[in-house]
Amino acid sequence: MRIVIYSMLVLLIAIQYPLWLGKGGWLKVYEMERQVELQEAKNSLSALRNAKLSGDVKDLKDGTRAIEERARVEHGLIKEGEFFVQILPADKPSGTQATKQ
Repeated sequence: MRIVIYSMLVLLIAIQYPLWLGKGGWLKVYEMERQVELQEAKNSLSALRNAKLSGDVKDLKDGTRAIEERARVEHGLIKEGEFFVQILPADKPSGTQATKQ
């Protein structure tokens, strides 16, 4: 009787091995699902970036407003007759100014 029980136990382990650790086992499926979720997150971020870039390309092709805005922001260009005013953040008071007050 023990031989039958042990042989059934070995058979049960032999059947369970491919289920858990085999090529299409549960552990491989779980790992692949995690990889798919990570890739889908990366794809959604890429889709958002691509949509933004396609909007920028459309603006640059269609109108001069986007080109003018980029020139102003990135290169500090101004139109003729305009004045450029730059406001710098206030620094910490130095020791000489604090004593004069």
